[in-house]
Amino acid sequence: MGDSSTAPLLSVRNLSKRFPVGKSFFGKPKKWVHAVNNVSFDIMPGETFALVGESGCGKSTTSRLINRLITPDEGEIIFDGRDIARISEKEMRPLRAEMQMVFQDPYGSLSPRMRVQDIIGEPLLVHTNMSAGERLKRVHELLEVVGLSAAHGERYPHEFSGGQRQRIGIARALSVNPKLIMADEPVSALDVSIQAQVLNLLRDVQEEYNLTYLFISHDLAVVEMISDRIAVMYLGSIMEVAPNEELYGNPQHPYTQALLSAVPVPDPEVEKKHVLIEGDLPSPTNIPSGCPFHTRCPLATERCSREVPQPKEVAPGHFVSCHFPGKDI
Repeated sequence: MGDSSTAPLLSVRNLSKRFPVGKSFFGKPKKWVHAVNNVSFDIMPGETFALVGESGCGKSTTSRLINRLITPDEGEIIFDGRDIARISEKEMRPLRAEMQMVFQDPYGSLSPRMRVQDIIGEPLLVHTNMSAGERLKRVHELLEVVGLSAAHGERYPHEFSGGQRQRIGIARALSVNPKLIMADEPVSALDVSIQAQVLNLLRDVQEEYNLTYLFISHDLAVVEMISDRIAVMYLGSIMEVAPNEELYGNPQHPYTQALLSAVPVPDPEVEKKHVLIEGDLPSPTNIPSGCPFHTRCPLATERCSREVPQPKEVAPGHFVSCHFPGKDI
C-alpha cells in the first residue's frame, strides 16, 4: 500500500499527446489523433495504481509517455523528484533501470533467438558493471523468485507456456532493482487460472522488493484483485480516480457505473443491473466538446456539451470529472 505521508514516486501533470494522421498536398498533417488529453495523477511509493478503460482510451500511450518511449506534447512527468518529460535519451538511459516494463504479449516481448538466461541478464549487461559470473548468479536467483529453476535459463522462449513466459518477463523487469514497474495488460493473453498465479506472483515480488506498480488493464475484475487505487480513462481523459473499495462500492461517474455493470458476477443467485452504453466511441481525431462522454451519456445536458467538467473530490481521495457526480444511470 502507498504511504500518503510521503511524496509521490511519480506525478503526471496535464500530460497530452497527439499523433498526425495523413498529409496534405503541402506535407502538413490532415488530422490529429488526440491520444492523451490533459491527464494528471500521482502514484505513491509501494502502491499499485491501475489505469482502466476501453481499448483505444489512451492508457497504453500514457505508459509509453511516462517511460519516454514517446515524447509528450505538453505536461510534466515528475519521477522521483525530477521532471523527465523532455530530457534527452542520453539522460533517460540510466533512469530506465528504475522504470521497467512488463508487456502484454509474453512471447512477442522475448527474443526467440536468445536463451532465457541471456534475456533476463541483458538489462544487467546494459545497466551494471557485473561480471558474467555475477550476472548468471543473479539470473538464477531471479528464476527461483518467479517460480522457475536455474536449469530453465538454458532454454529458449518457445519451450515455455504463456504463463511461464510472462514469469520470465517479470524476472527480466526485476533484474535491475527498479522502483517502478509498468505492467501493460500483463495477464490478458493468459488463461484465467494462470492469470491468478501471475497476479499473485506480482503481489509477492512487490512486497519482497518494495515495488511500485502502474497496472494497465481493460479487465475490471483483474484490477479489483491487485490495485490500491484506480483511474478510469475514456477517450484520452481521466473520468474518475478513487481507492479500490471506494470505486467499486460507490462509482460516481456514469461511465464507471456502466463499466462496472458489465463485470460478470460468479453467483447465479445475484441479480445485477446491466447498463448499456448506446452509440459508438467517438473518433479520437474529433473529440467532442465539453465532457468527452456526453455523446453517449444518458444523463447529459446542454451544459455537458459546452463545459469540460473539472475534477471534484466527492470523498477522501475520490475525484470525479462529471457535472452530475453520483447520479445513477
